[in-house]
Amino acid sequence: MNNILVAENIVKNFGDFRALNNISLQVPTGSIFGLLGPNGAGKTTFIRIINQITMPDQGVVYFDGKKLQPDDVHYIGYLPEERGLYKRMKVGEQALYLAQLKGMSKSEAKKRLLYWFEKFEIGAWWNKKVEELSKGMAQKLQFIITILHQPKLLIFDEPFSGFDPINANLIKDEILNLQKEGSSIIFSTHRMESVEELCEYIALIHEANKVLDGKLVDIKKQFKTNTYEVGLKTDQKNELLLELKERFEIAPATFKSLEDDLKLNIKLQNKETSTELIRYLNSKAIINHYVEVIPSANDIFIQAVNQNS
Repeated sequence: MNNILVAENIVKNFGDFRALNNISLQVPTGSIFGLLGPNGAGKTTFIRIINQITMPDQGVVYFDGKKLQPDDVHYIGYLPEERGLYKRMKVGEQALYLAQLKGMSKSEAKKRLLYWFEKFEIGAWWNKKVEELSKGMAQKLQFIITILHQPKLLIFDEPFSGFDPINANLIKDEILNLQKEGSSIIFSTHRMESVEELCEYIALIHEANKVLDGKLVDIKKQFKTNTYEVGLKTDQKNELLLELKERFEIAPATFKSLEDDLKLNIKLQNKETSTELIRYLNSKAIINHYVEVIPSANDIFIQAVNQNS
């Protein structure tokens, strides 16, 4: 598999504080890669190293098959969590200026900007000052500036921050479109539902260390607990519940169904199999609902952080 970005043994210290401790990651070309971690974990420091805003004390970063070079900034788009626009400049003037810093000609930049301004319904604000924009409009502007030069790698740090649900969906759809068109994307967020929707690969950094990384579907398999969500119809609810508690580890299930007398999460012990569980439950009740419990990205995040604290 080709990788757009490879980081090998990245170390970064700020005085006596170690922000990154031997971080190694591979971001597959054409993927949406979730970079996760609690506040202060080291995510932003890692992103700044990719963008050459700061340099690592040890380790090396490879971009598109070669060691990262200063000119690679033209092939990377970065939307930071802390937005930065010149408030007193006019919107269109500033967008043109920033696009030219990325190596675009003025004519090509204006052509693409007019397309995106119309698409995001902010064309009427071209000659307004940035300080006149609402927070949501300013963030749309920065998103446009980030993607305008069609970079090979896009880095979005909390791209949905401050957006209402409609505009958050607009940005999400555009991120998916950018991936379809060939962009590789690093996506940093605390919104685990967005990770579920967008990311094929993830890495979790905690207290400067990489805790886990890989395909999200494979990581979910690693965190499975052999637990099954079941809905049962029975005339002997209390008796069956007592019997189940003697044999299995039981917890309430959260799914909704008016037909079920019992809604449970049943965790298998030792070498018991799901087939044996189904056979046993069939002998005791009518099974209306039966599905394996797969941990969510949020479950994995919390468990992995707690295990490594």
